[in-house]
Amino acid sequence: MKFIDEVEIEVISGDGGKGFVGYRREKYVPLGGPDGGTGGKGGDIVFVGDEGMNTLMHFRGLKTFRAEEGVNGSGSNMTGAQGNDLLLKVPVGTLITDRITGNLLCDITEHGQRYIASEGGRGGLGNSAFKTSVKQTPNFAQNGEVGTAVQIHLEIKLLADIALIGLPNAGKSTLISAISAARPKIADYPFTTIEPNLGVVQLGEKTIVVTDIPGLIEGAAEGKGLGIKFLKHIERTAALVHLIDCSMFLEEFEAIEAYATIRTELEKYSSDMLNKKEIVCLTKIDAMTEEEIEKFRSHMEEQLDRRVLPISGVSGRNIDVLKQLMLKTKEVIEEERKAANGK
Repeated sequence: MKFIDEVEIEVISGDGGKGFVGYRREKYVPLGGPDGGTGGKGGDIVFVGDEGMNTLMHFRGLKTFRAEEGVNGSGSNMTGAQGNDLLLKVPVGTLITDRITGNLLCDITEHGQRYIASEGGRGGLGNSAFKTSVKQTPNFAQNGEVGTAVQIHLEIKLLADIALIGLPNAGKSTLISAISAARPKIADYPFTTIEPNLGVVQLGEKTIVVTDIPGLIEGAAEGKGLGIKFLKHIERTAALVHLIDCSMFLEEFEAIEAYATIRTELEKYSSDMLNKKEIVCLTKIDAMTEEEIEKFRSHMEEQLDRRVLPISGVSGRNIDVLKQLMLKTKEVIEEERKAANGK
């Protein structure tokens, strides 16, 4: 299924039902007395978070979504039935924005979270509601309120614990297929991945949700390559696994430059990106000698002042170590959040 992460739609709540003009049939009562009922309320437009979805594909083609109208009132002071709400399911991680004002209306972050984007119109009052001591037999009723139209922009920002980042062809797709059940397209040319893939890493009873972000290049924050379209998906991830294909470099400083290129683009997009916890990995080490691997690893650790883990998604080397590091990172972040919320 094609990954659709942005759509523009119009939602219209249901019109309220019309009030009814009616009279009782009673002897000695002028016109029987009014008994017109009120119209039913129109249906609401409600967005609902659904963790089983990861695309806005179901909105493709349809541009206008309308809730049901309220039923008109009737005699004997019978109120019309309320129009059914229209429930629009969206993936968890969807931003709902007013297209006209640009204001963020709701951030769907939990399964089952509901947001009423447009309330249905109120039902019109029947003629019985207008009876007074002066006017005993009103011969008019209200129309129901017209439903409200809202121009909506929907945008997914994937919710994952960890994002795999790096230059094009750094081995992100190979890695996510090695640590999860995700099966992205894998090829030996840049920009193989053009859509984010989500994978769930299982460690006993614990899980980590991982996404591989399409390759970034210099100028990504200005829209070059696949650029800013996918930088936004990194924002919500708690941590990063930064992959560097050291097999393509002759000198260690080139690997450092590749690392710096990605970090610079993250900073240009949002300086907060640099505050995320990060695991740095050297990939595609099967194509290198042990001496070459050690040379790159030691140089990068010295320059970056952090641990650098050589891995191979093909042979599985150090994959279990990486999984444990990812889990530990996730747990540390969760503890920090709990501590912060407790203050």
